[in-house]
Amino acid sequence: MGTQMENAWHAAQRAFQIEADALAGMAGAISEESFRRAVTALARAPRIAASGCGHSGIACRHFAHLMCCIERPARFLSPSEALHGGMGFLQKGDAMLLASRGGRTGELIPMLDICRKKGVTVLAVTENLHSPLAAGADIVLPFLVPCETDRFNSQGTTSFVVLAALFDALQTALIELTGYQNAQFALIHPGGAVGERLNRGKSEGKEG
Repeated sequence: MGTQMENAWHAAQRAFQIEADALAGMAGAISEESFRRAVTALARAPRIAASGCGHSGIACRHFAHLMCCIERPARFLSPSEALHGGMGFLQKGDAMLLASRGGRTGELIPMLDICRKKGVTVLAVTENLHSPLAAGADIVLPFLVPCETDRFNSQGTTSFVVLAALFDALQTALIELTGYQNAQFALIHPGGAVGERLNRGKSEGKEG
């Protein structure tokens, strides 16, 4: 048991390093032109949707919430629900982000086709630039995952962290481009410790 625990501890330490190295490589993996086009499309879109399967889908939920936090109306579309009427959420001029490491996720390709017919801008986030998803998208944001953290290189660990970081970067850029203000966030985030901190000044001003 002692040796196994020692191996587990070293594996955990390697996991931190693997993900740190992957994040460090992301800044150079994204083309500035593609990133600028993606941020512009998201800023102009009346509505934004995001979709993916597995860990990519969980990261897309995070992305949709990030967009709502800066008042860009967004939602996560489950691939199964999207193909049973959910794509009606999107109209011409909206933006759809589709995330798939391999770019061949079967559930996403029909969604891509619907977007093209409806005039929806498609942002593909994929590692495979020669995939059907990349070929059919309007804007492609590549991400690189040297390896996952587990010894089998099969769990969606590093890929999830890299995706989340890319989505964080998109939100950060949108805050700058749109001039989003912290006072706006305070209005829509009154709950929790963050809400208390954001709204403290307003409360103190009223009391004075």
